[in-house]
Amino acid sequence: MMVARALSADFLKMRRKGIWLLVILGSVGLLAMQGLNFGLRYDYLLQRYQDDPWAGLIGEIFSFVPIALFLGTTLIASQIANVEHGSNSWKQLLALPISRGSVFTAKYLLGIIALAVSCLILSCGTVVLGLALKFSPDHIPYLTILKLSFVPFLASLPLFALELWLSLTFKNQALPITLGITAAIASLFAGNYPEWFPLAWPLLSFYGKASPALPVGGGIILAFIIYLVGMGQFRGKDVD
Repeated sequence: MMVARALSADFLKMRRKGIWLLVILGSVGLLAMQGLNFGLRYDYLLQRYQDDPWAGLIGEIFSFVPIALFLGTTLIASQIANVEHGSNSWKQLLALPISRGSVFTAKYLLGIIALAVSCLILSCGTVVLGLALKFSPDHIPYLTILKLSFVPFLASLPLFALELWLSLTFKNQALPITLGITAAIASLFAGNYPEWFPLAWPLLSFYGKASPALPVGGGIILAFIIYLVGMGQFRGKDVD
């Protein structure tokens, strides 16, 4: 009940901070980039992917999904934290009859919901883009499109958990933002990393030779561990 109250309050705060605009722009921007890519090279790409144009479109989009996820988690975590940091309202918030654990959990859930909405927009937008490119409506790979968006998202949850923890801990956002940007750039080389390395999990969850159970399961478990550690630290945090 306390988590639900805190989450409801955070949703109200989000409306005034433009976080939903960030959520929408991330997915729409990625789709617009691929729309431009196919628009400028339509004949070439259609010939290249003539056996399965939907698979070609999905592959072109996915090449930017890991870096978009890492940048998105970084910015959303920072925006959520800045709602309180920017107004110096931590004392007032934590003085309310709501436990610190509930406050931390609500912000964690808020970020996951925001990222999930962005993934849903990407899934729906991929279908719309494919139809706009005149791909066959009878062969839309709905399950693959959902996998394109949500499986890498689950595999990238550890970075979000870490980013939110750091963003809530430090008023100066330089450290978490620098870490997130570094992780996003490093994700470009994910194909060279071992399977146990978390930065490789979004890529492996979609293109891995084995089952996505390891990167997805590992992402969820590691994110939950970081969440528990972060909540423990947040409960004992001194508030200025």
